Amino acid sequence: MEKSLSTQSFNHYERRLSRVTAYLHAHLDQDLDLNKLAEVACMSPYHWHRIYQAVHGESVVAAVKRLRLQRAANHLARSEMTIDQIANLTGYPNRQSFTRTFSAVYGLPPARYRKAGSHIQFSPPSPTRSAHMYPVNISSSPTIPVICVEHIGAYIGIAQAFDTLKGCASSRDLFDANTRWFGVYLDDPVSVAESELRSLACISPPAKLAPESLQAPLRSAEIKGGKYAVLHYKGPYSDMAAVYQWLYGNWLPASGQEAADAPAFEEYLNNPRDTAPTELLTNIYLPLR
Repeated sequence: MEKSLSTQSFNHYERRLSRVTAYLHAHLDQDLDLNKLAEVACMSPYHWHRIYQAVHGESVVAAVKRLRLQRAANHLARSEMTIDQIANLTGYPNRQSFTRTFSAVYGLPPARYRKAGSHIQFSPPSPTRSAHMYPVNISSSPTIPVICVEHIGAYIGIAQAFDTLKGCASSRDLFDANTRWFGVYLDDPVSVAESELRSLACISPPAKLAPESLQAPLRSAEIKGGKYAVLHYKGPYSDMAAVYQWLYGNWLPASGQEAADAPAFEEYLNNPRDTAPTELLTNIYLPLR
């Protein structure tokens, strides 16, 4: 009986914090109102943010800052919007405030990041840039069982699924010393509408997994084993589109390899909650025949 009550209690908190996660991602361009978030969570304004931080590993303020800047970096790398427009869309009151905050986290002011950020290194090769200057290793990967949360929409929006996964895994005690983090991207963004793209935010399961832990929104899945080209990338997640463009457009044709009919996936080697965007490490796995 005690176990049942404990499970009910965890699920109760999990549902409340999941509502906060969904609200944050839907209102990143608005001022942060802790009382409003407490209302969304149906928790005491005095305590709910401590519960959020304990479960998610970062404060709500830090989460909003991280997500806003990640969205801004994506716009800088992939759109023609002005810096003023990006500042407004990502919830900053003026360009000066946005520039100051972005520079402190990404190491470059927005205008310089757009022209010289890490996404630029994956541009098509020039006479001074070899198509082979970025090492890609070919290796065999075993089938990997995972626990996942589904996401539908722009791939950059998978951050919400990861936040939901983090909250659920924390409340259900699914982390251990060997936990690995993956993103699986099931559709080709060139041929599938952005609003219909499917992806999975995943972790490896603990050694002992209780069946009741896999209640919605969590489910089990597998990452297919086989031969992969593995690109080790260091830099912001917002630059991934340029990385993939180089991998598919430059490395693959020159390699003599052929892509297999399976989705690419990524393994995240450090934590975006306590790592500067420029120091994030990701292994990108391209399946090969």
